[in-house]
Amino acid sequence: MTDLRERAGTDRAAAARSGATPGPNPEPLALGRLRTAGLLALAAVPVLVLLVLFFYPVAVIVGQGFAGPDGVGALGDVLARSRIRRIVLFTVWQAAASAGLCLLLGLPLAHLLYRRRFRGRAVARAVITVPFVLPTVVVGLAFRTLLAENGPLGSWGLDGSVWAVLAAHVCLNVAVVVRTVGLAWAGIDDRTADAARSLGAGPLRVLRTVTLPALGPAIAAAAVMVFLFCATSFGIMQVLGGGRYSTIETEIWRQTEEMLDLPTASVLSVLQLVLVCAVLVVAARLRRRTERTLRRRSVRTPQVGRRDLPAVIVGVLVGLVVLGPVVVMMLRSLRTPGGGWGLQNYRALAGVGEDNVLLVPVTDALVNSLQSAAVAAAVAIALGAMLAVVLGRRPRSRAGRRATGLLDAVVMLPLGVSAVTVGFGFLVALDAPPLDLRSSWLLVPLAQALVVTPLVVRMLVPLVRSTDDRLRQAAGVLGAPPLTVWRTVDLPLAARGAAGAAAFAFAVALGEFGATSFLARPRTPTLPVVIGRLISRPGEVNAGMALAAATVLALLCVLVVAAIDLLGDTRRAGGIGGF
Repeated sequence: MTDLRERAGTDRAAAARSGATPGPNPEPLALGRLRTAGLLALAAVPVLVLLVLFFYPVAVIVGQGFAGPDGVGALGDVLARSRIRRIVLFTVWQAAASAGLCLLLGLPLAHLLYRRRFRGRAVARAVITVPFVLPTVVVGLAFRTLLAENGPLGSWGLDGSVWAVLAAHVCLNVAVVVRTVGLAWAGIDDRTADAARSLGAGPLRVLRTVTLPALGPAIAAAAVMVFLFCATSFGIMQVLGGGRYSTIETEIWRQTEEMLDLPTASVLSVLQLVLVCAVLVVAARLRRRTERTLRRRSVRTPQVGRRDLPAVIVGVLVGLVVLGPVVVMMLRSLRTPGGGWGLQNYRALAGVGEDNVLLVPVTDALVNSLQSAAVAAAVAIALGAMLAVVLGRRPRSRAGRRATGLLDAVVMLPLGVSAVTVGFGFLVALDAPPLDLRSSWLLVPLAQALVVTPLVVRMLVPLVRSTDDRLRQAAGVLGAPPLTVWRTVDLPLAARGAAGAAAFAFAVALGEFGATSFLARPRTPTLPVVIGRLISRPGEVNAGMALAAATVLALLCVLVVAAIDLLGDTRRAGGIGGF
């Protein structure tokens, strides 16, 4: 890349000395066509994968949902059930309440972590992010350990309540608000606020009339994302719902696994798909506005002071909510069934649990999880990189912009569609030649990759867009073909970000529970599936093993988060850490 820069500079200097006027050059036009063909080829691969692994299973689900004698009337029949109506309303209500709480707590924290300087700020950002990559079943188990009758907060009577569900959702998703709004806040131009202050506006008026309007798209985008994550959080509801509360997600699983009512499950999947598509349309529009906001930069980050005391108090409260349950869970994993302390629960991971509740040892499940997550991360980073190269371009023509926007929306669909729906779709669609994957070990990692790829794309696209396009143009003018331009310009600049995205994809795939709970076979389960089975069975030994396994999984995810912060370039807005 350095050679290309030097050669470009030498050529421009020679042209200036000679005073020659450059004439029409057919080479850039040919290169442009070659580049367009390359971009189309890059987009074709992930689109084909999505067609086979996402749209085809979803189409099968839709077909089964309306294949009965009543046709479209099946949707009305399912919605006419009072239980289903309560579940739909509760899904929307709890997701909206969780998003509101995340905004209430996340905005002051975003101000503190991205607009103020203090010692340990990077560590605080990493701590806030840890729960987001933790498996939902682990977070659910941590809150259950804290709030159960024999837990430290058992006297509060919150076990099995909706408040436990909301608190767990805040713990998981407040990082989305902090990172998304924080990055936008760090990029706001201070000159407008300074002008308002010079005209006599107080701090609250500046916040209301200048700062919040500028942050509006980022706040709305973060709220939409949290709403989606909370509406589809399978593990939290399975562990903390206690049979009293269900969402569309858990009801799909119940109708499939317990009631064996596939038509009702299909109708519920269609209903959830419609809800998610509507929310994603709003999110796509807000995200485009947010990216325009992120292009503005600011270098002024004053030291934290007394005026930031409310934000500091909120930060401490959020830290307790984030770390408290996980710490309690880790400590409980060291309690032995006899009431003492030791590593007995961890040694038991080499076994199959009390009353042989498992078919294989937990350690085998850990190996399965690592292998599956590695394959899923590799697939996701390959697909995500190809899509990021395409979506990272800013076409000049209206048709090009529309095509890019459409591709962006299509790629994001698996992010909003629940993992349970993805797993259910694999189960009902990929069971006949030539797509009979029922006996293939690739079934689980492919489902995990499908869930993870949109997150990888969202992390890589800002990196691609932040690359100076003049470097690519200079390389092209000097005769470098598109592949060489990508290898010598884009790849070195995005390598650290791509490595961080791969680590993030690995962590999310490692803890994926919704789709895997459908697809993992009893003799090749993953660690989250084993944890779910252990906590659903009675026995003190099983409970201790579940805590130990969840602690191992949480520590693995913490290590990955540390790697992400190490690899991420936080000086670049929209780099690793943005969602």
